[in-house]
Amino acid sequence: MKKIGLAVVTALLLSTSSTSFAQWAVFDAANFSQNLLTAARELQQIDNQIEQLQNQATMLVNQGRNLTSLHYNALSQLLSTLATTNQLIAQAQGLTFNVAQSQATFDRLYPSSYGAGASNARMVRDAQARWQTSVQAFQTATQVQSQAAQNLLSDQGVLSGLVTQSQGAVGALQASQATNQLLALIARQAIQSQQLTVSQDRAIALDHARAAADEAQAEQVRKRFLGSGPHYVPQSVSFYGN
Repeated sequence: MKKIGLAVVTALLLSTSSTSFAQWAVFDAANFSQNLLTAARELQQIDNQIEQLQNQATMLVNQGRNLTSLHYNALSQLLSTLATTNQLIAQAQGLTFNVAQSQATFDRLYPSSYGAGASNARMVRDAQARWQTSVQAFQTATQVQSQAAQNLLSDQGVLSGLVTQSQGAVGALQASQATNQLLALIARQAIQSQQLTVSQDRAIALDHARAAADEAQAEQVRKRFLGSGPHYVPQSVSFYGN
């Protein structure tokens, strides 16, 4: 009986021990480490994708800014300022700036010489017309100078506005458009400078031509005064027989 009981106890102990070992969890360190590395790599890929999406979003925002147009246009004001000076030149009286018309008037009023058949009345009319043309040319030059001075005040406002727009540009397009308008302002001022030079040079040239034509007229007047008879020849005179 004692042997049977010992056998039963031994069998129970073995059964219990086997069951306990089966219930213990088996930990595979190598597999756990590999899974951890895989999870870390996947997390890094997700972070990289998020960063790429953020960069693309930033790029799209910048592209939108670069394509934003400048809501400021000074071209109409520049053209209006230039038109005022053009109007003064177009209204110039006397010798016009038209090439064909000015050449015809110049040939008539500023001859290189007057022939014997030219009447005194014609020479007087020509002299008066030349004087009036010179006065009108200097008047036009003075008006253009005055208009140029007024345009400078307007240009200061345009320049200030364009610089402000350029400094506050949100993208490349706005900066480029502001720069283009600044160049237009410089071009307008250069054109105005040429207009001023043309009007001044024209007045000076007409005054020189007037002096040359008056000299040619004076030569004809002297010829008519002297006539075709014998000219006076100065002779020495002795007084009191000395």
